[in-house]
Amino acid sequence: MNIALMDCNNFYASCEKAFNPRLARTPVVVLSNNDGCVIARSGEAKELGIPMGAPEFKCRELFKRHGVTVLSSNYGLYGDMSARVMATARAMVARMEVYSIDEAFLDLSGLPGTPEEAARAVRQAVKRATGISVSVGIGPTKTLAKAANRLAKKDPARDDVLRLSVGPELEACLARLPVAGVWGIGRRHAERLMARGVLTALDFTRMGRDSVRSMMTVTGLQTWLELRGTPCITLHSGARPRQSVIYSRSFGVPVTRSEDMREAVCHYAARAAAKLRAGRQQASAVTVWVQAYPSWPGETAYSASSGRALCPPACDTVRIARAATEALAGLFRPGLRYKKAGVMLTGVQGEGTAQLPLIQAPDDRSDKLMAVLDRVNARWGREALFPASCGVERPWKMRQAKRSPRYTTSWEELPVALA
Repeated sequence: MNIALMDCNNFYASCEKAFNPRLARTPVVVLSNNDGCVIARSGEAKELGIPMGAPEFKCRELFKRHGVTVLSSNYGLYGDMSARVMATARAMVARMEVYSIDEAFLDLSGLPGTPEEAARAVRQAVKRATGISVSVGIGPTKTLAKAANRLAKKDPARDDVLRLSVGPELEACLARLPVAGVWGIGRRHAERLMARGVLTALDFTRMGRDSVRSMMTVTGLQTWLELRGTPCITLHSGARPRQSVIYSRSFGVPVTRSEDMREAVCHYAARAAAKLRAGRQQASAVTVWVQAYPSWPGETAYSASSGRALCPPACDTVRIARAATEALAGLFRPGLRYKKAGVMLTGVQGEGTAQLPLIQAPDDRSDKLMAVLDRVNARWGREALFPASCGVERPWKMRQAKRSPRYTTSWEELPVALA
C-alpha cells in the first residue's frame, strides 16, 4: 500500500492569498490571538528571515521595510477552507485520515497511474477547487510519507511530490533529513540522539534495535521500523472521537469586573457545547480556569481552576454554561487584572450512550431547543442566536484589528464580484 501525506503549503497565509490576488507575490504573516506573535508565514516572508513566534512589535520595522502584509488570525476562514480541501481529497481516494487542520494521510490504492501521478492529480484538484497549494509525500509507511513530504518542500525540482521506497534512493533521502525532523522523535529524544552522534534519519535507522527500544521505548521502536519500511502505525479512515473539548482565549483588554468574566466564560462554554453537538457527543464534567497578570514585578501570576460534574452528561449550552458559571464563582478575585480564561469539557462520550438516573426522565425540551439553536446558526451564521448570558458588546473580546473578511462563513463579508 502507498500512503501519502498531503500538507497544505503555508496554510494560513495561503488562505489569505486565495481570496486576495493582490497578495499573490507579497510576503504575508498571520498573527496569534490579540495580534501578539507571528504564527504563520508565506514563502516570501520565510525568505526574509522572519522567525516563527516573533513578537509583532519587534518586527514592525522589518515589516515596513519589506512591505510585509500583516494580518490577524481568521480562524473561521481557515477552518472552512480546511474542510473544503479535505472534502476535495476525500472524494478522490479510497481512505483518508485527517491529521490536522492542514494535513491528511491518503490511501492512494486503486487510483489510476503511478502513485506520483495520483498525487499530482490530487494536488491539481485541490488547487482548482480551493486555490490552496499542497505538497504530497508518498511512502510505504506513515513515517516515510511524512519524511517524503518534508523533503519534497525543500526541493523545487520535485514539484511538491516525492515518493520514498525501500532501496538506495531511500538512504540518500534519509541522509538529508535531520533526526529532529523525523515524525515521532520529540525534542528531548532528538537532543539525546544528537549527543550520541545520531544526526540524521539515516543514522537513526542504523542504530541497533535493542538500543532504540531501551532509549525510546516501544514508540521509538515503531518510528525506527517505519523508517526502515515496516508499517507499524495504521491508517484510521474515520474521525477519531474527541476525548475532551477546550475553548480558551486571551482577552483583548484586561478583565477586572466579575460581570465581564462571567460573560466570557459563558461564551466559551457555549462554543464548547456547540462543538460537542457537532460531533454528536456529550460531556460529564466542566472545568474552568483563569489567569491574571502579576500585580507587581516579580510576583507569581494568579491562576486557578475549578470543575463541576454534569449528571447526567449533557451537550446542552444552558446546562454547561450554568455549570461553568458555578465553577467560576470560587475562582474570581476582585482587584486582579485577568488576561485569559478557558473552559474544558471532559468525560466526553457519544450521544445516547450514558446511563441515565432511574428517577430522572430525559429532557426532550432541551434537545429540541438545542436543535433549533444549531439550525438557526447553521442557516444564518455563527451566533445569529445565542444565550444572553454570553453578552452583547463583549468589551473583553480578542483583538483582531487586522483581520481579513470571513469570506466563506459570514453573509455580511462575502466577496463581491463586479461584472
